[in-house]
Amino acid sequence: MARFPALQSLWHRSLRPAGHWALQWWRIVHLGAVILVMALSPGSYGRDRWPLLARQLHQATAPVLLWFTVLSALLGLVLIRIVVVTAVSYGLSRYAVDMVVRVLVLELIPLAAALFVALRITIPQGSELLAWREQGAFERLRAEGRDPLHWLVLPRALAGMFSVLMLAALSCLVALALAYLNIYGFTPWALASYTRVVGQVFSPVVTLIFAFKTLFFALTVALIPLASSLYDSPRPEARARSELQSLVRMFLALIAIELVSLMGNYY
Repeated sequence: MARFPALQSLWHRSLRPAGHWALQWWRIVHLGAVILVMALSPGSYGRDRWPLLARQLHQATAPVLLWFTVLSALLGLVLIRIVVVTAVSYGLSRYAVDMVVRVLVLELIPLAAALFVALRITIPQGSELLAWREQGAFERLRAEGRDPLHWLVLPRALAGMFSVLMLAALSCLVALALAYLNIYGFTPWALASYTRVVGQVFSPVVTLIFAFKTLFFALTVALIPLASSLYDSPRPEARARSELQSLVRMFLALIAIELVSLMGNYY
């Protein structure tokens, strides 16, 4: 390689970063497969591990559940009002429910829930795990005969996924209720018509895409910060760059999942 400076320059400028990028994504996929196997194993929910998992689930969901629900309700209320007024002004009031459900429930709320959990829960968890790794917590657990993935990584991964799914589910229900109240008011007589329109939007294919999209959003925001904390350098000077790269990878993955879901729903 030293005899060919042009090839060496090409390696350092293009091939080496591309190889590093592919290696990072492979590590994320590998960690996801390992976490999935652990999550499906009954041994991961033993009597000694269940209190730790329950505590992580509570810490990742309870403090943010009310705040995110209220925030999404307020923003959803504004969006619903804009869509309804615009549809009525153009004589398209019969499509108002369809547009509200497709824009707010199908697309915006799952993405907002994933981003909210990433910024408030999983990215700080990744930083905490990286600090513990730097302090030698992983080696101490291995010396005690305990797997760090079972005791430190799995509870946080499941907690991040559970938080995204819970926030998205509750916020979608609140958005559907607010949409009904904004369009029909406080009357029960339009409930049958409303549920029929919502049911037409949530066809079997759309429902399946929505479920898989929300699940992959949860996997993305839960796994990428943890993978960065496990495999990136724990040195303080490299920590800021690692967190930034983790955030970029997360955004790219979320955008890719959203684009695939849009193609499945509308093409």
